[in-house]
Amino acid sequence: MAVLRLAVLASGAGTNLQALIDAIVSGELSAEIVGVFSDKSKSAALQRARDAGIPTTALSPKTFASRAAFDAAFFAAVDAVRPDLIVCAGYMRLICAAEVEARPGRMINLHPSLLPAFKGLHTHQQALDAGACEHGASVHVVTADLDGGPVIAQARVPVLPGATVEAL
Repeated sequence: MAVLRLAVLASGAGTNLQALIDAIVSGELSAEIVGVFSDKSKSAALQRARDAGIPTTALSPKTFASRAAFDAAFFAAVDAVRPDLIVCAGYMRLICAAEVEARPGRMINLHPSLLPAFKGLHTHQQALDAGACEHGASVHVVTADLDGGPVIAQARVPVLPGATVEAL
């Protein structure tokens, strides 16, 4: 079986990136992370990647005249590593429709809710505020619609009495 070439996009702590790294190391996932890309040069995800010997690239949106210009440069760097799949793993920027549409079905997002419920940010608080009895995570295809692409997989957990954002 061919090894899947992954480009991972991350903005923060990199816990989802670490889960991917661990799954590859354990043999659970037949893939290679060919690059980790971030919009935050000091993100912990980049350090996790460097610690694992994975090439990293960080570009600051502030150095570009527009969101479209940033996305074009960012995705040119991503495309340069020739990924089979682009994984948004805690990447906290909206991506221009042109960049998404240029890669149909080749981008997925790891989202911390049971989509279509609780799109966007602060999903754990949204679930608590709504009195949800279950919560979880979704993997979905990235489309131009925020957290609106087809769901590939979900994992569910009960929301226990007294649950907190941290517990979820």
